[in-house]
Amino acid sequence: MKTRILVSAAALAIGLTASSPALSQTPNTLTEAEKKQGWVLLFNGVNFDGWRQCNGTAMPANWAIEDGAMKVFTAPGRKPGQGAGGDIVYGARKFRDFELSIDWKTEKAGNSGIFYNVREVPGQPIYYAAPEVQVLDNVDATDNKVPSHLAGSLYDMLAADPNTVKPAGEWNTIVIRVKDGKVTHTQNGTQVVEYTLWTPEWDQMVQNSKFKTFPGFIEGIAKEGYIGLQDHGYTIWFCNIKIREL
Repeated sequence: MKTRILVSAAALAIGLTASSPALSQTPNTLTEAEKKQGWVLLFNGVNFDGWRQCNGTAMPANWAIEDGAMKVFTAPGRKPGQGAGGDIVYGARKFRDFELSIDWKTEKAGNSGIFYNVREVPGQPIYYAAPEVQVLDNVDATDNKVPSHLAGSLYDMLAADPNTVKPAGEWNTIVIRVKDGKVTHTQNGTQVVEYTLWTPEWDQMVQNSKFKTFPGFIEGIAKEGYIGLQDHGYTIWFCNIKIREL
């Protein structure tokens, strides 16, 4: 009888944590192996140390910490899909060659983005001069009609396999690797996108996208920059944000 009770308790514990981003370790922590590999946390699960508004100095009001995750939400007085200028960057330092891992989940119909090599341009949004890795509820979001707008994609340029993303309310892991201009996106363990910055092929992708008229893209993506997260006016959660330099 005692054995059955212990098994049931263990099963209950597993069930309670099945929706958490990391079953094998405490969220927003690093294993000893990760530390030896050079990983560092960009979010401690407790506060926004190191983060601030893009082109600003403080955190926007529509960001909060909830259950160990960053949460961006629709700002008061706004409708879902109406951002409030709440794009944020990890402003403590810039990165050049790196591997970035982020866990994210979205509300139904949610939409957001992860940015790298962010170059801040006063008065301009975060996507003005930085590549975007799409965060999306592929099923119910209004921006789900174009393949390159689906989760894990290089937004409006290269489409990710939609079969690799989990639905709204479940955690996804995206890993962005940038080394000497070569970039890959790996979504939930599957590489979904590969491209090389600052090449004729890259320039052609820009010309075939909405960014062809963006001065930030015409001038060229920066060789290094900040890591950023988007306020698109939907509720999105981020955690286990970690990076290692290559």
